Amino acid sequence: MRNPRLAGRYAKSLIGLAIERNELDKVYGDMLYLQSLIKQSKEFLVILKSPVINPVKKKAILESVTGGNISEMVEGFIRLLILKGRESNLPEIIPAFIDQYKVLKNIFVVTLSTATPASEELKHTIIEKVKEATSLQNIELKTIVNEDLIGGFVLQMGDTLVDASIIYDLNAIKKQFLNNDFVFNIR
Repeated sequence: MRNPRLAGRYAKSLIGLAIERNELDKVYGDMLYLQSLIKQSKEFLVILKSPVINPVKKKAILESVTGGNISEMVEGFIRLLILKGRESNLPEIIPAFIDQYKVLKNIFVVTLSTATPASEELKHTIIEKVKEATSLQNIELKTIVNEDLIGGFVLQMGDTLVDASIIYDLNAIKKQFLNNDFVFNIR
């Protein structure tokens, strides 16, 4: 069951507590760890969402899986979620926390989609060009390989999209042919 408002509230509460205890970066690291754990293990996600497994067993499973790899604050937070019956929302709370952390730290995510994996030199160049063109200084570059682009790239910065892919150009040419733009110009 998706509930982004609930996830946002829990994430905001955890951020507030982490700031109060001066452990924000540590909790952020824990959230990244939990996110990778959930992505790697579908069984872990099933356990979190299962209404059949009782809370005591879920707590024991979570403690054995995390095995001291997370801070006391995050362990307490997970115990609270289990106590309130909200542990199934943890996979939604984690990205909400990460997003709120990035907003708080002024980290701006830029997504680069290419047909082939981007080289480190290209990634560095893109980051520098974005810094020159905008007032953004803390940039996190997320790269995606999308073979459908054929070539070129698609760059997304918030609401701004720069599509310099070959597939975009081919679709534009196709549209011109379907509209018979060339026949009109010949006469």
